Amino acid sequence: MGIIDTNTLHRDMEGIRKDLELIKNILLSEGELTDWAKNSLKKARIEDESKYIDLEDL
Repeated sequence: MGIIDTNTLHRDMEGIRKDLELIKNILLSEGELTDWAKNSLKKARIEDESKYIDLEDL
């Protein structure tokens, strides 16, 4: 790789910062679970794991 000047480094870092901000906003807006999903998770957490079927048995 060649020599990178500070302007190029700064420009690249600004691009990465903007990309991370976009990803963060997407995750925040999509990160909220629906009531259905919350109830399903609650039920799954109290379910006895011995009732689970191993994927190899399917």
